[in-house]
Amino acid sequence: MTERVTATTTPYTIGRPPFRPGDDADFGGKFVEQPGDLNRPDPAKCDAQDTVAHASGLIRVLDDAGVASGQWNPQLDAETMIQGLEYMMRLRIFDDRMIKMQRTGKLSFYMRSFGEEAIAIAQTMALENQDWIFPSYRQPGAQFVRGRDMVSMICHCIGNTEDNVKGRQMPVHYTWKEGRFISISSPVGTQFSQAVGVAMASAYKGEDEVCISWLGDGTSAQGDYHYALNFASTFKPPVILNVVNNQWAISTHANLATGGRTFAERGLAYDIPSLRVDGNDFLALYSVTKWARDRAAAGLGATHIEVYTYRAGGHSSSDDPSVYRPNDEFKCWPGGDPILRLKEHLIKAEMWNETRHTALAKKIDDEVMASYKAACEFGDLASGPYPPASTIFTEVYEEVPWHIQEQREELGK
Repeated sequence: MTERVTATTTPYTIGRPPFRPGDDADFGGKFVEQPGDLNRPDPAKCDAQDTVAHASGLIRVLDDAGVASGQWNPQLDAETMIQGLEYMMRLRIFDDRMIKMQRTGKLSFYMRSFGEEAIAIAQTMALENQDWIFPSYRQPGAQFVRGRDMVSMICHCIGNTEDNVKGRQMPVHYTWKEGRFISISSPVGTQFSQAVGVAMASAYKGEDEVCISWLGDGTSAQGDYHYALNFASTFKPPVILNVVNNQWAISTHANLATGGRTFAERGLAYDIPSLRVDGNDFLALYSVTKWARDRAAAGLGATHIEVYTYRAGGHSSSDDPSVYRPNDEFKCWPGGDPILRLKEHLIKAEMWNETRHTALAKKIDDEVMASYKAACEFGDLASGPYPPASTIFTEVYEEVPWHIQEQREELGK
């Protein structure tokens, strides 16, 4: 007779995080995986079965000493790496200033990319300018790569008269047509299916365009993730689908979102080549994304990537992570800090130094403060002016329906 399992005999552990407030966080020390462990398959010939080891392992380029090696080393020149470092520093300093402004009532809401700066920046740098970006919350850095002005980004966060979204989106829900940066929706996950759809359209038109999208480990438990993978598997569009496993989906741990060993391995079931990459290794991220872009351009379809990282900050300005995880947990993350890792690599290679780093940080901080002041000239959160009410009737319909026109006339705008 089978013994009945009760709560007293088998503790309920599904979804339980490894550490809670008050615990000593310990991720087991340094990564076991090393830069030379995994080969780099030919992107023009690779299929899903060629990436079984890559989906369960971890692609790295920078080792713990800051040395780049292995087949995945993209061999970037000093100028490109320093530019990547500058973009990451820019995003972190921008985020720090914006969250301080939110705390003092100058912004209503904000979300930082703390600890994840390398992801969107390295990956966008590996793309072509005509490629489409379908972000989640923590990819605003892609806009820096594409050249968006800070003043424009801050105007959106404030919601003043120069907000290019005209107040129709929450702060940090950026969209920027010129940079092919598509707005996300607050119910995250929709961007995955949208990216696949646009990639299908690009392939149908014969355009040299690739779409890239990101969602979090928690969102990968939603249907949108599986819809996207199913269409990507069937129609083989030029798309790069990233699951950012940053360990936490708001207050629930990543182990609640999958029963498997890695998120990357899920893609193999859809017959999509799947890679797992160190998300705090700028060079590895660049290399993996360039590989996926080359594969898509060769007509072989989608690549599925698990970006293995850690959300060092709170989910948003509305979140207090101290109630569900140890305050110092991020300091124990084996992947370290993406900015420090690239900085140390450049210094070791005698391409950078502490004096230049300090000077650049100050220059960026001054630029952020000047940009905020410039943005406030178009209106601030406390007193406006804000986009006029008439904007709720514009840029929605090509031909305004009669009942909408009546409502606009009633408003008197």
